[in-house]
Amino acid sequence: MDQQQFPAAAGGGGGDDTTSYTYRLVLKLMSKRRTWVCLFILVYGLLLSCSWNLLQSILTWYTSSPSGSGGWQTAYASLMLGTVFGLISMAAALAVALPSMLITWITILVLLTFCGKPRRVLVVEGRKITLEIARFVARVLVKEGNLVAAICAVLWYFALFKTTHRAGDAQFQ
Repeated sequence: MDQQQFPAAAGGGGGDDTTSYTYRLVLKLMSKRRTWVCLFILVYGLLLSCSWNLLQSILTWYTSSPSGSGGWQTAYASLMLGTVFGLISMAAALAVALPSMLITWITILVLLTFCGKPRRVLVVEGRKITLEIARFVARVLVKEGNLVAAICAVLWYFALFKTTHRAGDAQFQ
């Protein structure tokens, strides 16, 4: 019966061999830890590349603006740079935390299954657990992202303020 319904699984069906080989190759690659590490590095590289252009545009705006307009530009630029770094840190933390969240969720569902819970109860409990884990992770990410953003904003403010005053001192000499 299975050979009639699924000829590719039984070894028949000429063109499906390449599809099943590709599928097996993808599954084998995705089961390797180094593949996931490479994917994380790729995502971090893309994130850094996109944010680098944004950081450069913020710094270009800051350096091209007239220096006599006050400290609000320094505060605004440092706030924007801190926000970018906060968002990057949140994305990086989420990328690192996702696999462990998934393992935790699966472990809890397996333990509930071993306790003898019926399927309907498992579905309801699974939804509750998913919501609880998502809320907890969101709270932690926002808290850590805000902390990183605040620290980066203060550091950028002092760095920009110092470079602005050095450039201003050099003009008067």
